[in-house]
Amino acid sequence: MSIQTNRLSDPTVRAFVSAVNSNDRAAFQAVLTPDATMSDDGSDRDIADWTDREVFSSNGHMDVESESDGGRTLLVSYRNDTWGEMRTKWRFTVDGDKVSRFETGQA
Repeated sequence: MSIQTNRLSDPTVRAFVSAVNSNDRAAFQAVLTPDATMSDDGSDRDIADWTDREVFSSNGHMDVESESDGGRTLLVSYRNDTWGEMRTKWRFTVDGDKVSRFETGQA
């Protein structure tokens, strides 16, 4: 059973998930620091290129199964039109009310 987005513990992570699930690129960019970084399966990626491909142009969606570390680590059933559905882990570094880094990969 998934956790409703509005019930996620960390408000910044909640805003991140909400932006992904609503396919809202502006809200997504607003939740990131200007110098935010990310990695996918252990390899650093360009956020703009990766999110365009893996989230926004392929209808990415996060169904959060569980959270830990005060809501900054999520176990997610992630799906998009390119890869279908897969179980992923997401870790967030939050500075103030912005995500400065996120790491994702298969769980």
